[in-house]
Amino acid sequence: MATTLFRVWSFALKSVIFLAICSISDCYDPMDPNGNITVVFDILQWTTNPDGYLARVTIKNHYQYRHVDKPGWSLGWTWANREVIWSMRGAFATDMGNCSEFKSQIPHSCKKDPVIADLMLDQASPDNMTDGCCRGGTLYPSAIDPSKSFSTFEVQVGRLDGSNSARAPVNLTLMAPGPGYSCGPLLDSDPTISSDIGGRRHVPVFRTWKTACTYSSFLTNKTPMCCVSLSTFYNHAITPCSNCSCGCRNADKSTDLCIRGGDLSSTSDIVKCTDHMCPIRVHWHIKNNYEDHWRVKLTVSNYNIKRNYSDWNVLVQHPGLKNLAKTFSFNTTLLPAVGLGDEVALFWGLKYYNEELLNFDSDKDQIGSVSTEMLLKKDFDSFTLRSGWALPRRIYFNGESCQMPPPDDFPMLPNGSSKQKSCHFLVLSLIILAFKMLL
Repeated sequence: MATTLFRVWSFALKSVIFLAICSISDCYDPMDPNGNITVVFDILQWTTNPDGYLARVTIKNHYQYRHVDKPGWSLGWTWANREVIWSMRGAFATDMGNCSEFKSQIPHSCKKDPVIADLMLDQASPDNMTDGCCRGGTLYPSAIDPSKSFSTFEVQVGRLDGSNSARAPVNLTLMAPGPGYSCGPLLDSDPTISSDIGGRRHVPVFRTWKTACTYSSFLTNKTPMCCVSLSTFYNHAITPCSNCSCGCRNADKSTDLCIRGGDLSSTSDIVKCTDHMCPIRVHWHIKNNYEDHWRVKLTVSNYNIKRNYSDWNVLVQHPGLKNLAKTFSFNTTLLPAVGLGDEVALFWGLKYYNEELLNFDSDKDQIGSVSTEMLLKKDFDSFTLRSGWALPRRIYFNGESCQMPPPDDFPMLPNGSSKQKSCHFLVLSLIILAFKMLL
């Protein structure tokens, strides 16, 4: 009885600790509940000379808004036995390892724990390319471009030591491009099936191993990397990003450039000095209030000194987005969400126009930025300018949650409600019109 009580108490304590250290965005993201990156090994054929198999490896991004940016993904594992990689197509092992025991035919890599990286397009000959390879390891979000959300490569594995069956690699790791992803073990799965003869014949592979890798912002960033500021047409006060949103600046206020975290190892950590110290700021401005529409301007600013953001995206949660009528300078799509009660919209740049968010130019003291205006239809059952309803609930940049200012700092209506102001304005307009008619 005492042992049972101890086990129950121990389980409850572990659950409480887990919930205490795990935020919603780390453990479960309601704006992307099915998001992950899957890794699939498909054995396409067995080989006898050398003894081994040919496998196709597919890395697929199922995240709706989180992408893998440059310098791209790298995939590592540990061989279960003494396997070697004889050859590869569509990717390469970053280290050949010690292949001195081979005298004639030399393997591509003899490492016990190889790390695989994608090829650049100009590095791959036509006979060394596979479908979805050779994009420098970048993976688009599935909601933006599904055709570029996966990458594949082929690997010729040998030296199974006469065993009749292959064993799945272990200790799979995914760097995309840095830490942040945790992968489960590769497990046997239903064989992947392809179609032949115009879809009339189904052809399964010999064997399939599969796993999923999930993202944790806690593992990636010790401090946030973006913040949100707010402004409105009805209040002259601007709500800035909160002080120290992404770390605190040095006491010396005269310096223009700051190092986030005090580490010079990465130039992307050098930013323009601000009170918020965030590399990225997203600004939401309520611009106009029309009779049956309202207008918002969304601006994204880059304070990084050296880093540009290619193929960036911004995710916004707001109930009014279900009535989004037009976005003028960004692409946009609504995303399905679970249990939020608010709409979620994804924004990204137009190709050849603003798909790249440029860095801060310290010589010209010019902040790189992209912006758009959007027009939203009013739902008169819910629309109001009171109590911050027209302000966003949550904003993400490139999959990272941005620090919102506290609600007490939101810009509020200076005099009464929006309905009162609209009514007063209408009455005043009618009085002026009547007076003109009398004249």
